[in-house]
Amino acid sequence: QVQVVESGGGLVQPGGSLRLSCAVTGSPSSNYDMAWSRQAPGKQRELVARITRRNTTNYADSVKGRFTIDRDFAKKTGILQMNNLKPEDTAVYYCHLDINVLGTHHSYWGQGTQVTVSS
Repeated sequence: QVQVVESGGGLVQPGGSLRLSCAVTGSPSSNYDMAWSRQAPGKQRELVARITRRNTTNYADSVKGRFTIDRDFAKKTGILQMNNLKPEDTAVYYCHLDINVLGTHHSYWGQGTQVTVSS
């Protein structure tokens, strides 16, 4: 019932900018955090940004000051604005919804969108 779809990936030069979008269909039963994680070939998946159900934000040290996460609660959409991109930002980026209520955890993940930073 709940689906998550990312879009906006592509090829950009170092120092460039890109905006990723996340759209949610269906209706999660509880309030949820929206987050972005990424995975590069040969690397472990890492959490890069999170915006909580209370609208607080958290960023990985590697992207702090360069990336901005935001969401529209009513429209069930979110964005990840990425500025001053570096080659090491190259990865598949995933939007996911994280539910943590009553001592339980559940997540809905999108299919991912490729971001490549290269000259």
